[in-house]
Amino acid sequence: MFNSLLTHPNSLFGQFDRLHRELDEVFGIAGLPTSIRSVATGTVPQINLGRTPQSVEVYAFAPGLDASKIEVTLDRGVLRLAGERVAPASGSDRQRFYARERATGRFDRTVALPDDVDPDQVKASYRDGVLQVSIARREAAQPKRIAIQ
Repeated sequence: MFNSLLTHPNSLFGQFDRLHRELDEVFGIAGLPTSIRSVATGTVPQINLGRTPQSVEVYAFAPGLDASKIEVTLDRGVLRLAGERVAPASGSDRQRFYARERATGRFDRTVALPDDVDPDQVKASYRDGVLQVSIARREAAQPKRIAIQ
């Protein structure tokens, strides 16, 4: 019951939450979050990070971006994803938004990777708004089957 009161957008609590987000945008200090529930600017695109026995996989959800303008670098075990989402051109200077949930502007995400990744074996692809970066793990870090004699 309480969960639905807090998450329903038309409830009193939902309206307070919306007001709080709007005040964060206006009075926030240089992109820093103003509460524990706020998200700092620059934390887009959202990512999923996982690993297989052979690789570390990073999925960045970035629809509507030009793949040639996304910068992917790997330096000393830190993966960096950078780029910019341009705001769509508005039809009029008098246009007002009732909701603006899609972040625009420059983004820069860094992800610390495990020590066992091989920086010479990195593949990146962008398809259907998802950037996939696959970094191979060193052979010494992969599990080995030991034959019993």
